[in-house]
Amino acid sequence: MLKNIFSLLLIIILISTSCKPKVETEISIPELQSILDYIASDSLKGRYPGTAEDKVLAAYISTEMKNAGMDLQAEQGVQYFDINTGIEFSSSNTISFNDNTYSYDENAEFQPLGFSSNDTLFSEIVFAGKLGDFDTYGEDIEEQSAGKWLMVMINNDALSAPINSRESYIELRTNGLKASDHKAAGIVYVSGSEEGLEFPELSDRSRHGLPIPAIMITRDLASKILQLKEDQDIEALSQEITPQKMIQTGVELEALTQIDITTSPSFNSTALLTGSDKNLSAQYVLIGAHHDHLGWGGRGTSSRTPDTIAIHYGADDNASGVAGVMELAELISSLSPARSFAFLTFGGEEMGLLGSKFYAENPTVELENVQTMINLDMIGRLNEDRQIQIGGIGTSPIFKALIDTINLKYNFSLKYSEAGFGPSDHSSFYAKDIPVLFISTGAHTDYHTPADNIERINFEGMQELLYFVSDIAMELANDSVKIEFTEAGPKTASNSRGRMGKVTFGLMPDMTYDGDEGMPVTFVTEGKPAASCGMQDGDIIKAIDGKSVGNVYDYMERLGQLKVGQSVIVKVERDEEELELLIQL
Repeated sequence: MLKNIFSLLLIIILISTSCKPKVETEISIPELQSILDYIASDSLKGRYPGTAEDKVLAAYISTEMKNAGMDLQAEQGVQYFDINTGIEFSSSNTISFNDNTYSYDENAEFQPLGFSSNDTLFSEIVFAGKLGDFDTYGEDIEEQSAGKWLMVMINNDALSAPINSRESYIELRTNGLKASDHKAAGIVYVSGSEEGLEFPELSDRSRHGLPIPAIMITRDLASKILQLKEDQDIEALSQEITPQKMIQTGVELEALTQIDITTSPSFNSTALLTGSDKNLSAQYVLIGAHHDHLGWGGRGTSSRTPDTIAIHYGADDNASGVAGVMELAELISSLSPARSFAFLTFGGEEMGLLGSKFYAENPTVELENVQTMINLDMIGRLNEDRQIQIGGIGTSPIFKALIDTINLKYNFSLKYSEAGFGPSDHSSFYAKDIPVLFISTGAHTDYHTPADNIERINFEGMQELLYFVSDIAMELANDSVKIEFTEAGPKTASNSRGRMGKVTFGLMPDMTYDGDEGMPVTFVTEGKPAASCGMQDGDIIKAIDGKSVGNVYDYMERLGQLKVGQSVIVKVERDEEELELLIQL
């Protein structure tokens, strides 16, 4: 319904603003200023995907591309895809014990956790004391809690971050996964607050469900389950518990947990300029940039000031890139390139390259006919040293010599990177064996803060950079030969930090998957352990070393438990068949 309303709005805007296409023969600073003034404005509120402002932005970009003479692809220039925007609990969530039933509402004495499985479980409760202690109990915990609810008490001081933080959400989830490893059928957290329930951050768009149900209850409810007398204290009782002396409550708890993911449509914009050479017009140069940003910021976004709720304007990141795409469309149209051009903007980049990955799987042009993908991300802060960063230089053997020659005209200080993979949308195309160029003026201290505003944009530098990009794009468009692709580094992020340690499988997880039935593999890197054991693109990892994997969070946790040199069995699902692969790390 929302999509239909938006489509109608877009058609009305296109009709009401229809005019003769603008064919510009120069990149105009006033036009760059006008575009950034709108995209990085208060009215668009930081361009968070799935919001009303996101829909307005889609109409704006498509209208401008239509007026510039582009042929709009997809649905009036808009390619839709759904993003997860949060989770919801309904009154269908219930718990029952001792003939008492409690239904979830905002005043409830219990709540499912965002990472709970959707399940119904009826089983006995075992009280194992304080959070984290049970993980040191060895085989004792499995003997006493296998197939049962494991109840643990949260001590806020023992958490590595405040209870309402995303870090605590992940920490509690990790403990829930460990409970599942110890054969518990469900986990019950007892709130660390004596006043009532206190929950970790639940606004994360990705649920990352556990294999078992997980709920939190008040201390008062826990006291009823333990049948404590008025002079008995649950805190004191938890300190008496040892691996050999956990409390078999004898109470059977039935819980129905149902967590629903909420989604909203977001979009890519896609517009086409047909090439002038009939022999080359079926080939394409792609120029793209992401148009989304962090909205109002806050926890759960990647804001570098997560405690500040304010519009994150994203003037450089990446209103500058979108303005560049729009101005280049007008300029290149006037130059009659031999090959065709697709001018693209992507949504959901800040959430994990969601839009560009969707486009790469659902392209509006034949990807095997793409000459190059040029990605513009943060091009508005050219400094006094005239530094431009260009990534992907190793993805075709012709790139460096070509760009060095063109730069004789501009004398930029070019900082090259061979790698085709990087933290922006070109990575989605490099994974498809397309030569890519990632062009940026680099990071700065205003990055992902409200201070990234239009007042700090270097428009003269941006104008000069875009002429430079235009020269590169036109050389690639008019070259009579389709350029060669060369692999330049892995097609996946390095997993050498944090809990993942030094162990790597050599694969790209599907970061867009939000279910709990395995971790889909997007790409397997040749020569790495995953490829050597026979893993393939599209496999779904179900377990590592006998331990379940429901999603990328589980995968990271399991990987962090492994050591270099170790051999483990990885269970994967391939074409509805389960296989066991022996992987040597």
